[in-house]
Amino acid sequence: MKKVLLILLSLSCFATWAQAPKKMTSTEIYESIQKLNFLGSALYVAAHPDDENTRLIAYLSNEVKANTAYLSLTRGDGGQNLVGPEIRELLGIIRTQELLGARRIDGGQQFFSRANDFGYSKHPDETLKIWNKEEVLGDVVWVMRNFQPDIIVNRFDHRSPGRTHGHHTSSAMLSLEAFDLVGDASAYPDQLKFVDTWQPRRIFFNTSWWFYGSREKFAKADKTRMASVDVGTYYAMRGKSNNEIASESRSMHKSQGFGSSGRRGTQSEYLELIEGDMPTDKENLFEGINTTWSRLEGGAPIGAVLKTVEDNYDFADPSASVAQLVLAYQMLQSLPDSYWKRVKTAELKRVIEACTGMYLEAAADAYSATPGEEVEVEIEAINRADVDVQLKSFSITPMGFDTLMNMEMENNQSYKFFKRVNLPDDIAYSNSYWINKQATLGMYHVGDQAMRGKPETPRSFQAHFDIEVEKIPMRITKDVIYKRTDPVEGEQYRPFEVIPPVFANVENTVYVYANNEPQTVHVVVQSGKDDVKGKVTLARPKGWRIEPEFIEFDLAIKEAETKLAFQLFPPKEQSEGKVTPIVELENGQSYVDGITLIEYDHIPTQTVVQSSTSKVVKIDLEKRGERIGYIMGAGDEIPTALEQIGYQVDLLEDKDITAENLQQYDAVVLGVRAYNTNERIKFQNPILLEYAKQGGTLMVQYNTTRRLKITSAEIGPYPFKLSRDRVSVEEAEVRLLAPEHPVLNTPNKITAADFEGWVQERGLYFPNEWDDNYTAILSSNDPDEPARDGGLLVTKYGEGYYIYSGYSWFRELPAGVPGAFRLFANLVSIGKE
Repeated sequence: MKKVLLILLSLSCFATWAQAPKKMTSTEIYESIQKLNFLGSALYVAAHPDDENTRLIAYLSNEVKANTAYLSLTRGDGGQNLVGPEIRELLGIIRTQELLGARRIDGGQQFFSRANDFGYSKHPDETLKIWNKEEVLGDVVWVMRNFQPDIIVNRFDHRSPGRTHGHHTSSAMLSLEAFDLVGDASAYPDQLKFVDTWQPRRIFFNTSWWFYGSREKFAKADKTRMASVDVGTYYAMRGKSNNEIASESRSMHKSQGFGSSGRRGTQSEYLELIEGDMPTDKENLFEGINTTWSRLEGGAPIGAVLKTVEDNYDFADPSASVAQLVLAYQMLQSLPDSYWKRVKTAELKRVIEACTGMYLEAAADAYSATPGEEVEVEIEAINRADVDVQLKSFSITPMGFDTLMNMEMENNQSYKFFKRVNLPDDIAYSNSYWINKQATLGMYHVGDQAMRGKPETPRSFQAHFDIEVEKIPMRITKDVIYKRTDPVEGEQYRPFEVIPPVFANVENTVYVYANNEPQTVHVVVQSGKDDVKGKVTLARPKGWRIEPEFIEFDLAIKEAETKLAFQLFPPKEQSEGKVTPIVELENGQSYVDGITLIEYDHIPTQTVVQSSTSKVVKIDLEKRGERIGYIMGAGDEIPTALEQIGYQVDLLEDKDITAENLQQYDAVVLGVRAYNTNERIKFQNPILLEYAKQGGTLMVQYNTTRRLKITSAEIGPYPFKLSRDRVSVEEAEVRLLAPEHPVLNTPNKITAADFEGWVQERGLYFPNEWDDNYTAILSSNDPDEPARDGGLLVTKYGEGYYIYSGYSWFRELPAGVPGAFRLFANLVSIGKE
């Protein structure tokens, strides 16, 4: 039987790796030198990953040379996933890395707030209540005080509450409020222990014809308060337009399906001034702002030196610029501490490192280790230019290990050293910092002020190279990494991880009991180091029983694993709770964490350490039929959920979808967004409809109106029209429109109680028009909105049944919602009385 793997258990199989270290070309070095001579910054603000305008970010970073960043208030945890089954926190980790990949392409930086993307919201009042407005506002102020933007650009209109996604409007409202607070010392005074107040010069709304309803209306709009820039710049040295770079950046949002084609030619971006002064030259967003080195007291001479470097740059020999770059670096270090001193010091070091062709690396002998474990680190250093460079010493933190070298680095000579160090016993596990503590519906808990806003957890295992370039000292820091040589892909990199000595993953995220029979709960125990012994039990809710109570294990070598089988017996009555494996080692220490690997080609491998907890549900449920064929769409975990209630589920590929083969299935279910993502669906659909006509049950889950492979009128046996209608409040009343219909009565009697405990939403992209042959089964709506009756449509078709549902089964079944299981069982059981 084909299965969906919910948890990636093995740390020994590497499908993907981290990106190799960036090596700048001569052109990129020159552009970095140009950027050294611009002291201005811009912050783009929106709500989610993929909200940002990559055209404008790329333009500000690459054409204007501004220090540019994107503040996404959330990590996109509430969205859907087109590349795999991960949702919620794991999806947020994927989308964080996609944003970082996008910024590596368009040249920007990335920030976040602690806001948790709880799903679609129709009004900012709801959003700001769930998010905790004051805390998220404080995060926006914090980012502005840290980044010190001269200009702020909002993606959305703060004057549009109720007309668009509540998160979108909230991002603009919070950004505008922060604009007025960031310079006020009485606002969030605790932040001032770490940062100074700051006042941006102007704030814009990045408007377009879309916000006006049509291009014609926008053409007639009053633009006296709008600046505009042509972002269609062609970068001859790169052989790419700005918009082509922006498309590459946009295409990093793969989990959202935002692949973008490159565009060429002029393109205007419009920015409506919200507060601050309008530039006299409306094509220069920084007009009137001092972006030269004279911005720093004593900085003008540094600017003169760097202008000479820019004017005399030798593309064939970047190292010819080193002497002047080092002089500028030395002059900068004599100035008082300031924001721009810190920014330009870091930039100068990167440029000097690139001009010398310097290669500094610290690579561990394994991709992971546990606290207290010994690690061998290979240090490699090479100066690939005819420049005076000395390696004075190197140190490794957090161990405090330090080695004095005083070594002349001759041109193009490789120097390698091996050092063995022990990780501190108290070193933190590698993890995404915002998930270390339990989140609320709207907020992640991050107690450390200094961590707030950061895109990812800074690595603590680092090598620091103390060098002298042309007799001037500087320190260059590198994260310790792991690399190996793949026989096909060549040199492959991966982040070095600190992991527990042992971890246990429960095989499934939910166990649903439809009767009193026990189920086997498999716990995979894996060692993070050699010689790990102990025993495992399962913490479980009151009334649940396991056999045996403990299972011992003995793992001799690192990465060894064993699968332990517990029989979990449910109580007689209906019950919900959680089970957690508890691993107790011989030394008495206990562990409850599991590790999940997120591995995709477009992002670095992510190691996620979380408590390994699964939901257990005893429900009153009956089903009809035994075998279901499932056609995956964008990726979900429903097949495993159906197996939990006793179905045999086969994942069907294109070759399996034939009239003859489908006859063996009691029902065929299409996964979420199958008609958006499956290129073969237009050929498969007639076969599927014929299967229903000949007596089968065909169930189609939600699809979006965007990028359908066939029209919505062609999806079903009779036409219906998809819309953007949704019910985002998970507690919204659900009314039974056809209480006598079989799907509400057989084999389970569905009542209002079955719609309790749903998560995130009721459903999305409901049809709003349908043929009279369909029966609308349910009705629901968000507050102050009309009834949405198209979320579940059923029709008898020939000898069988066709079902279209926009209700969010892909969230409810993996979350173990009892009523959702009962109704879903009815849907796939229809016609099997």
